[in-house]
Amino acid sequence: MKILKKVGIICSCMVLITTSLIGCGSTQTSKDANNKQEAVENVKNINISYVKAPLNVPSIVEKKKNLFEDEFSKDSIKVTFPEITEGGKMTEAVAAGSLDFCNAIGATSVILAAANGVNIKIIGMYSRAPKAFTIMAKDPSIKTVADLKGKKIVGPKGTILHQLLLGALKNGNMKIEDVQFINMGIPQGVSAMMSGSADVALVAGATVPQAIEKGAHVITTGEGILDATIVIAASGNFLDKHPDIAKRYMAVHNKSLEFMKSNQEETYKLASEETGISIDKVKEMYTWYDFNPQITDKDMKELEKTQAFLKENAMLNKTIDIKGLIKDITK
Repeated sequence: MKILKKVGIICSCMVLITTSLIGCGSTQTSKDANNKQEAVENVKNINISYVKAPLNVPSIVEKKKNLFEDEFSKDSIKVTFPEITEGGKMTEAVAAGSLDFCNAIGATSVILAAANGVNIKIIGMYSRAPKAFTIMAKDPSIKTVADLKGKKIVGPKGTILHQLLLGALKNGNMKIEDVQFINMGIPQGVSAMMSGSADVALVAGATVPQAIEKGAHVITTGEGILDATIVIAASGNFLDKHPDIAKRYMAVHNKSLEFMKSNQEETYKLASEETGISIDKVKEMYTWYDFNPQITDKDMKELEKTQAFLKENAMLNKTIDIKGLIKDITK
């Protein structure tokens, strides 16, 4: 009888301990849920940059189909889309706290900003489109990279296009000193080329077929030279405070990619209406793009190449840890 009583007491104690542990686990889970909910409630507005050119189809789908609004309106969070088209301006806005997500920004801009102390992180790839970035000329005698020697070339400095030019020159055993390079925006550069005040222009996206229609031709694209890496970046401060919001952001982005696969004709129509490019041209350009958001080993090598390009051309004095620039928000 005494043994039975002891066994009964032990069993009772074990039940009490187990119940206590379950209660602690439930309490902790409840606390975590409350903390997450409180973090979401503290977010009243999310600012996501909107850049539709050269042909940023996921952004166009996300905006036209109200995908971000549908997701975040559940928590009464307002989504705004400031149209900041320059990478440098985007990173300035991130530094100022007025932009949370850069939905399509050149890797060059992110690396430069991070090296200058801006708390910014890459959370995914936006696109790779080497064929969308070109070196063009109107003069029919300028046919190859070798013909660029001594020519006046216009284009945006410190960008993928600038990197393309340097890569093309290197392949042709030339340096930037072998040409006259002038920093100029794409539209202005195309105008200068067409008017004859410049020999060659660095041109990207929808402006390429438009320039061809006016009589220009492509000397080379980025194929075999660079991947033309565009990334998705976010404020490091925002990511630290609201990791769940960032996960939902990427889930919406993935949803836009699924829409693009399942509704191709509607996708072409949306992109055509938003950019003013004919549907036929949209279909042609669409094949130039790889919108896979996963960061691959090849992407990491391209980011390293981009940093080397910036440093070699005196645009970057301090190098950064590229791996440290990546934020894995799936954890």
